[in-house]
Amino acid sequence: MTGIGILGSGFIAECYADALVDVRSAELVANYSRTPKSAARLAERWAIPHTYDSIDALCADPAVELVVVALPNEVHVEAVRAAARHGKGVVCTKPLGRTAEEAAEIVAIALDAGIWNGYAESSVFSPNIVKAREMVAAGGIGDLLTMRAREGHSGPHAPHFWNAETAGGGALLDMGCHTVESARHFFGKDNRVVEVMAWGATLVHGDKTTGEDTATAWLRFEGGQLATIESSWVERGGMALRHEFVGSGGRIITDTSQTPVWGFIEKPIGYLVEKADADTGWVYPVPEETRAYGFSQQFRHFVEHFEAGTAPSETFHDGLVVNTIIDACYRSMRTRQWQKVEYPA
Repeated sequence: MTGIGILGSGFIAECYADALVDVRSAELVANYSRTPKSAARLAERWAIPHTYDSIDALCADPAVELVVVALPNEVHVEAVRAAARHGKGVVCTKPLGRTAEEAAEIVAIALDAGIWNGYAESSVFSPNIVKAREMVAAGGIGDLLTMRAREGHSGPHAPHFWNAETAGGGALLDMGCHTVESARHFFGKDNRVVEVMAWGATLVHGDKTTGEDTATAWLRFEGGQLATIESSWVERGGMALRHEFVGSGGRIITDTSQTPVWGFIEKPIGYLVEKADADTGWVYPVPEETRAYGFSQQFRHFVEHFEAGTAPSETFHDGLVVNTIIDACYRSMRTRQWQKVEYPA
């Protein structure tokens, strides 16, 4: 069994703990949270035997082989450095860093220590996206020409995401990192994004954030393809997760938020779906959210590659590339012009 230690106790840590239930050779052996009460709650819910009050203490635990970082953006560097100091493999949630510079620091830490690393970008592991990728790769729609992807909801779970100065950005960084990596996944990672144009504004949540709560970006690839990505914190009524792929011989549409279950209810019945915003009236619960969003599949992939000592399909390098593209998008927001993507050496 591979011993897993989770850093964090919020929504994403809960998703990861649930996902690891589906990984036969993984065992949750330790967890940490900045809030002891939250750490205890997570440990009790998932039967985690050891709870720590410091990141370093969890990483030093000999039973922990793979550290999973499910912490706010501003703590990622510290967490990866602690894991590297103790020679542990590490999976870090998205975005890897708040900026490309910070992501590059994280990559350097991992390379210098020679530790195994995985970038937890769940969207490319979603069953819908996997099937669409198979169809595209098989030539089902000819040459892929354009992609449009949108992710929207009414705003982040945790208050720290609203602080754009601490988190590193607004909706584009929080959600656009998913769709940027989706675009790279479909158009090919060797087919670089060469320039971007982006727009962003704070339309609704000006009392909560100084970051953008709505953003749209256009990514032009070296091969001439175009991806349009939309990120929103102003859409009520649950998650919106849609991809549209247009090729020379057809098109494919995926919608992860679509569900085979819906109904009109007068009495609240508990949790329905992430960011549902309402618990009565017409409701659209998503069965097996952890699996529908790709978390379980992602961790099976990571643990298999960790145990084999091979690189996963999503590494810290991918996180760095995503941060680099998003940095260019933020420059475009400020200048209102197309911006070249300046990749690190």
